[in-house]
Amino acid sequence: MKRTLLTLAVLLAAAPTAFAQSMEISRHAERAGQIGDAEVFTGTSYVAPVFPPVMGDVNAGEVTFLPGARSAWHTHPAGQILVVTSGTGWVQERGQEKQIMSAGDVVWCPPDVEHWHGATDTTSVTHYAIQKAVDGSAVDWGAHVIDEEYGG
Repeated sequence: MKRTLLTLAVLLAAAPTAFAQSMEISRHAERAGQIGDAEVFTGTSYVAPVFPPVMGDVNAGEVTFLPGARSAWHTHPAGQILVVTSGTGWVQERGQEKQIMSAGDVVWCPPDVEHWHGATDTTSVTHYAIQKAVDGSAVDWGAHVIDEEYGG
């Protein structure tokens, strides 16, 4: 009986700590974004945060590229995952052929692999870009993808 009462007392004492946090819901309509910065995007793109770095240094953004829009060449110190949610786009690793990415696809780009991603020349694409910051930075931007590299 003493053991049961002791266990109950410990559980009751720990209860406030166990419930100190609660879930949060971030509504899509409440997450304001902005037109992509012309220094790192070509064409029209829209970038909205999905979640801040609440899990260590991992964050995500929802990026929509209109036809012909793309990111500049870039790398990520801890890699990047792209989860394509709608449309069809292209992704390319430096020195490789560009590849099609479509709704439902997941693209893993390893750390420090130079790449770009964006819409095709005739279709838009939206993806979640998930990456982790290392020493305060999640991306290292390079040169714009020129039209000859982009193709069409």
